[in-house]
Amino acid sequence: MIPIKRHRTRKVYIGDVPVGGGSPITVQSMTNTDSHNIKELIEQILELEKAGCSLIRIALPDMDACDSIPALKKRIHIPLIGDVHFDHRIAIRAIEKGIDALRLNPGNIREKEKVKGIVKLAKKRKIPIRIGVNSGSVDRRKYSSNSPESLIKSALDHIKILEKEDFSDIIVSLKSTDVLITIEAYKKFATLRDYPLHIGITEAGTRIYGSLKSAVGLGILLYLGLGDTIRVSLSASPVEEVTTGYRILRSLGIYTRSVEVISCPTCARTAFDVENTALRIETLVSGIRKRMKIAIMGCLVNGPGEARDADIGVAGSKNEVLLFKKGRLIKKIRPDRIEQEIMEWIKKS
Repeated sequence: MIPIKRHRTRKVYIGDVPVGGGSPITVQSMTNTDSHNIKELIEQILELEKAGCSLIRIALPDMDACDSIPALKKRIHIPLIGDVHFDHRIAIRAIEKGIDALRLNPGNIREKEKVKGIVKLAKKRKIPIRIGVNSGSVDRRKYSSNSPESLIKSALDHIKILEKEDFSDIIVSLKSTDVLITIEAYKKFATLRDYPLHIGITEAGTRIYGSLKSAVGLGILLYLGLGDTIRVSLSASPVEEVTTGYRILRSLGIYTRSVEVISCPTCARTAFDVENTALRIETLVSGIRKRMKIAIMGCLVNGPGEARDADIGVAGSKNEVLLFKKGRLIKKIRPDRIEQEIMEWIKKS
């Protein structure tokens, strides 16, 4: 695997999780349950933790929602980020209640004095702030177009307020639903400031199309060395966002503490159900944090050779399946034993 040279940014801590400065790229998500329902929030966040989520953001629509923060922090094990819009008092209340970081939207908290009030308390409590610009939150009083320049200028306007208060625990995101605009915005911003970059494609779409769109945009940015933390924005379960995020990192060789399942595209020689077998294996290994590659191949003739770099693999027919390691035959098994044999091998590894 060809190593990717990452763009150097400063390091910021969200709770005990480092972001930027060469730290491992983190995968984060956002809850979609009622922010006032502590029980549902805890259940969803714990589920996200199992999927590998490193940072979790919750919407704080009003002052009452901030009251959930202390109870949440007692039950979860990852840093908590508060998403605040319009009302600066909510941000202040969230800091007072123990939030680990804030995401502010420059398009809707515009008064400098109100922003300064947030920054002064955040500085005192050492709470990082993400300046989260997206194509829907650009300050329309100044910038009318959805362009890389409007995203960057909106971000810089807000960043300068923080910098004048000698505040530098800043993370920046510049998201458009347009992949190319997003890429250009991050590329240009990276030449202007060294703040850590939270990358993503906003409003990417449904599980399938949104995952593809995010993979293209994030894949290009990550290949360019840009991105310190990622969020895949899908109209789907937050767990799916985290899983997709790790798949993107895994495909580029950035994250290797996971099991990768590869499978052949099938052809006329295919004699067993490759697609559903691969899907079942993916589900079984989704939470396993080991570096390994599993191959599901449909052809006894070419399968083992084509997947010789896989740690373990199967190639089969309706009645017989070859279990192989690094292209070398280990034994023959029944098709109904595939999942059991692979999981037993993983446990021993």
